[in-house]
Amino acid sequence: MKVRFTPGRVRARIDDLELAALTRGEVLETRVEWPGGGWTLQLDPHTDVLEGRAGSLRAGLLGQLSTLNDPAHEGVTLNGPPRVTVEKDFGPQHG
Repeated sequence: MKVRFTPGRVRARIDDLELAALTRGEVLETRVEWPGGGWTLQLDPHTDVLEGRAGSLRAGLLGQLSTLNDPAHEGVTLNGPPRVTVEKDFGPQHG
């Protein structure tokens, strides 16, 4: 998963294997830690909740999985704050 921050917005790009994992019910997590702190983003297929706490953001995708799996859609947006966009980034990386 690739993550980008802009003011008021988080953008996550997932590949085909990560979308398959979400579809199987697996929570995707990316994390960066530093001395005294850190940050975590979870994409959770079991809830529709968007919540943040102390360096952690959980974006629930339960109601969005069918749209993410639809080839006609490139992604979904959860209205926050923050606004969270999850986009498919399918390339030849797994070919």
